[in-house]
Amino acid sequence: MSNRSNDDADHSWLGPPIDARPYFAAEHAALIGMLRGLAPAGWRAQAVPGWTVRDLAAHVLGDCYGRLARDRDGHREGPGFAPGETLEAFIHRSNQEWVDACRRISPAALTDTLELVGGQVVRFFETAGPGSPALGVSWAGADPAPMWLDSARELTEFWTHRQQIRHAVGQETDADPCTLSVVLDTFLRALPHTLRTVEAPVGTQVQVRIDGPAGGTWTATATGPRWSLAEPGTGRVAALVRLDAETAWRLCTRGLQPDAATARARIEGDRRLAEAVCRIVSVIH
Repeated sequence: MSNRSNDDADHSWLGPPIDARPYFAAEHAALIGMLRGLAPAGWRAQAVPGWTVRDLAAHVLGDCYGRLARDRDGHREGPGFAPGETLEAFIHRSNQEWVDACRRISPAALTDTLELVGGQVVRFFETAGPGSPALGVSWAGADPAPMWLDSARELTEFWTHRQQIRHAVGQETDADPCTLSVVLDTFLRALPHTLRTVEAPVGTQVQVRIDGPAGGTWTATATGPRWSLAEPGTGRVAALVRLDAETAWRLCTRGLQPDAATARARIEGDRRLAEAVCRIVSVIH
């Protein structure tokens, strides 16, 4: 997740930029409103394996502090990598250390702080230049990434964690297509990186179609050096994978395993390519 340069700084292969900036305020308000409405038992419910709703809310707060410290304030102190530690291991360890420390904070105080600090994050993203260099997005294969992708990725993080809290307290996924469409579009930017080791003749096209009002169609084309979402997608599609929105976002966040998603998908064409598509991951896993 460094800011080193590479030879793909134009990032055109990721497809057209996503403008997630208008969605942060509503997403933040929805999270705070939900947390303020939780009963004590809701805060103790398991949101993800090993973490309660309170733990997950504390994790979101930590993400907010980290974003402001690093990108707004230029603050470079904080936890570092242990010898030989991978990025994934470092993130999981530092996240757990933060959550453990926050367990002394009451739900009310946690919500108040998250409302304040999260509001500052909203303002940060609303004023960020979409083309400026930003944190790498490892699951999209972009390092550095343009700010438009980094901010869209951050929106998906907030949205996903809110859904995990909703599920923990017995609510279904928020199906509002306004934000969900942006979330799904962001998740599908992982498609070229997902297919990076899949060999196919230049011009081969793989298409993902997500049904419903928040859905759409994404076409990845083999270009030789890599797969790309920037091609016009007018040729013959070698494999088509159709998913409903719930299956798609759960697959991308590893709430659903590839085999289960493949079983739910409607597949046409090359099965090998379709199964490769269903290995997509749009989070650090």
